[in-house]
Amino acid sequence: MDVERIRQDFPILTRPFHGRPLVYLDSAATSQKPTSVIETETRYYSEENANVHRGVYALSIEATEAYEAARERAARFLHAKDAAEVVFVRGTTEAINLVATSLGRGYLKRGDRVVATVMEHHSNIVPWHFLREAPGIDLEFLDIDEDGRLALDELDSLLDRRTKVVTLTHVSNVLGTVNPVREIADRAHAVGALVVVDAAQSAPHLPIDVGALGADFLAFSGHKTLGPMGIGVLWGRTDLLSLMPPCMGGGEMIKEVHEDRVSYREAPAKFEAGTPNVAGAIGLVAALDYLTAIGWEDLAAHERRLQERMIRLASDRLGDRLRFFGPKDPRDREAVFSFALNGVHPHDVASLLDAEGICVRAGHHCAQPLMERLGVPALTRASPYLYNTGAEIDGLFDALEKVATLFAAPV
Repeated sequence: MDVERIRQDFPILTRPFHGRPLVYLDSAATSQKPTSVIETETRYYSEENANVHRGVYALSIEATEAYEAARERAARFLHAKDAAEVVFVRGTTEAINLVATSLGRGYLKRGDRVVATVMEHHSNIVPWHFLREAPGIDLEFLDIDEDGRLALDELDSLLDRRTKVVTLTHVSNVLGTVNPVREIADRAHAVGALVVVDAAQSAPHLPIDVGALGADFLAFSGHKTLGPMGIGVLWGRTDLLSLMPPCMGGGEMIKEVHEDRVSYREAPAKFEAGTPNVAGAIGLVAALDYLTAIGWEDLAAHERRLQERMIRLASDRLGDRLRFFGPKDPRDREAVFSFALNGVHPHDVASLLDAEGICVRAGHHCAQPLMERLGVPALTRASPYLYNTGAEIDGLFDALEKVATLFAAPV
């Protein structure tokens, strides 16, 4: 993989910060965008802009065709059987809220159990808490072991006929752990539970096959996958989407509206009320095309080299002054490196790295239950991607050594 050539496709990487070259290591929060994505969105607004599904004039028909072609492309990206299984949303957060809200309007009832994991992002916890409050489901969490893997030996105690949903992340946004979704899905299905998969952190790094994963619903965000902000995908089984009620009302999602009754269109339309993010969907096509053209094996090899470099440098240069979290084997994790530097608050680490032109994330990473489980208030996270280099990782640890030395100095 020619990283230097790839970097030329990302204009923001030429921008200096604080007089230094930008080192962007926060792709788990949002990825940077290649020129092809930027130009595709610009071209839509410059040459194709019209509302979709509504006009009989040529420009609207052209925009509609492009929007529905984006749905077809998203379905191929997920190896879905039918484009009608793809619902466009703003991102993973809206997708999971849609599933939870719709299931809560009839399928789930008081006393039913939803099982999540302690490593979930808040977007896969809070919507289920809404249902804990009303209609009164029981929300329980699968723990992790000391290596940051799910404690699968405890799963059976959470699975019985009262368990209606198992919801989990494919890849942890803090630990980088790649979860065995298919194994968990098979065990959940054995008791009749539905499986919801948060693929926000896996879709940018791994080929996704919803059938092979055994998912019933799966969601990912465009902005983490080289695409625009404000666009994402919810995939759901056709039979489930057809049974679920809509959770937002308005234009486009209805068949008929009268003073005394209303009827809805079939999925996915009934879940896409109002004017959609057409430019975002078309931009997402450019992003998925760019990402898949890189080649999944080449991308995995590149990211593994970066992971190995970070783990080795952490040990060689900082030793017991730095603790990183998650599986120790780079083959068992994706490109997330969350760590604690002894005696330094993560926000101080991030601020001092920013002065060196290095962008990392600090805080609880929208995963407070996981922070509590790990016994830390917050962590610093470096998340490299396809445009990062080994030299940038070296620069990260040069800067971390400075930070460690600064805080070790006597006052």
